[in-house]
Amino acid sequence: MKILMYSVRPDEQAAIHDWADRHQVQVDTNDLEFHPDTAHLAQGYDGLIIQQRSAIGDDPSVYQQLADWGFKQLTSRTAGVDTIDVAAAKTAGLTVTNVPAYSPNSVAEMAVAQTMRLIRNLELFDRRIGQQNFQWAGLQAREIRSLTVGIIGAGRIGGVAARLFHGLGAKVIAFDPVHHAELTDVLTYVDTKEDLLKQADVVDLHVDLNPTSQGLLDAAAFKLMKNDAFVVNASRGPVIVTADLVAALKAGELAGAALDTVEGEAALFNQNHADDVLQDPLIAQLMQMPNVMITPHVGFYTNLAVKNMVDISLDDVLAIAQGGTSKHTI
Repeated sequence: MKILMYSVRPDEQAAIHDWADRHQVQVDTNDLEFHPDTAHLAQGYDGLIIQQRSAIGDDPSVYQQLADWGFKQLTSRTAGVDTIDVAAAKTAGLTVTNVPAYSPNSVAEMAVAQTMRLIRNLELFDRRIGQQNFQWAGLQAREIRSLTVGIIGAGRIGGVAARLFHGLGAKVIAFDPVHHAELTDVLTYVDTKEDLLKQADVVDLHVDLNPTSQGLLDAAAFKLMKNDAFVVNASRGPVIVTADLVAALKAGELAGAALDTVEGEAALFNQNHADDVLQDPLIAQLMQMPNVMITPHVGFYTNLAVKNMVDISLDDVLAIAQGGTSKHTI
């Protein structure tokens, strides 16, 4: 049994080696994304795991090629599968799996941390201190217990975020087509997205990327929000229309935003562009705004989450390769 993992980072290697030793399975790695021009590297393996920010490509024949080489599956070791043409993979006879809940706490804690920085004006204070300006005038903070946090997408991650915000004393409301009875002690469901946007002091996004969530927050949505409200996005970049967000911030329709993910991030995130002029004008504008925080999609990046992403994806590959099934099948 041989498994190949694409796009492997150094910090994943310890968990990979540990799993391989425990299961006596050969696991090889590379640091490349999986695309038609790198697919040949998988030939001769029994299982395949990917993790990437850009789509595999428009040529569906790559999935049939994997099937012809004997692969039974294609596994993403992240929750998102928007980089995979799932229909084409299934047509080729491949089982597509993901890791839907590697650590809900990791992303939820990130959202809470971002919210606290926003409402305490810490990013603005950092900028002042960097200029040796130690005044505090104009930057009075708000306490979380005085605010209403609106969570869009109260699933695995959003549910944990709701409990964390509730524990800090915030009033928590949520919009989600599925109402989870186990969360009713910490949040109140609202009927529409518009109801949530009008009430919330902080709008916290925890949705998957799909046709119903793409462009979820656009110009019309921002106009419904309070002028002193914040947006926190630790889900997927395209759920916010970036151009509309920039316009809303410039117009004073929002107090600020914390973005762990943003449209067009694949060209920038987890890369060093210290000596470059940014080619994405919208991201460049956001970075110049003192009331905007950008982090490079690191909500998942904790010790427990990384280990779970490795272990769960490898467990699924092994099960399918041996003729079994995975509960994480898409």
